[in-house]
Amino acid sequence: MGKINKILVPVDGSVNGCKAVDQAIFFADKCKADLDFVYVASSINKDIPSDLVFDRIWEKIPQDLKAERHVESGNIPKAILKKAAACNSDMIIMGSRGLGLFRGALIGSVSQKVVEDSTIPVMVIK
Repeated sequence: MGKINKILVPVDGSVNGCKAVDQAIFFADKCKADLDFVYVASSINKDIPSDLVFDRIWEKIPQDLKAERHVESGNIPKAILKKAAACNSDMIIMGSRGLGLFRGALIGSVSQKVVEDSTIPVMVIK
C-alpha cells in the first residue's frame, strides 16, 4: 500500500461514528491526507440531520487539514463504496454500523458489507 492521500469517513452521528471521526482526523493529521466525510441518508438515521453531524465534525478539524462533506442516499454500503471511488479514496475509516438485531441477522451489518466489497483498506472502529 502506498501513501494515504485521501480518507473517506462515513458519518451518521452514532457513538462509533464519532470515534471513527476522531481516528480519521488523527490519521489524516499524521499522513497529511485529505478527508472526505459522507453522510448517507436512510430510514436508519432519518431523525439526525446531516448539518448537525457535519457541524460537530467541523469543530474538531484542525485548520491545516482539508476536508469536504458529501450527502448521499440509497443503499448505505453501496453509497459509501461509490463515494470512495468517486473521491479516489485510499482508505475508509468508519464506525461499526449495524442494522438492528433482526435486519442485521438477516442481511449483515453495514460495516461488514463495506469491508467485504471494498477494494481499498477499511478500518472499522468500535
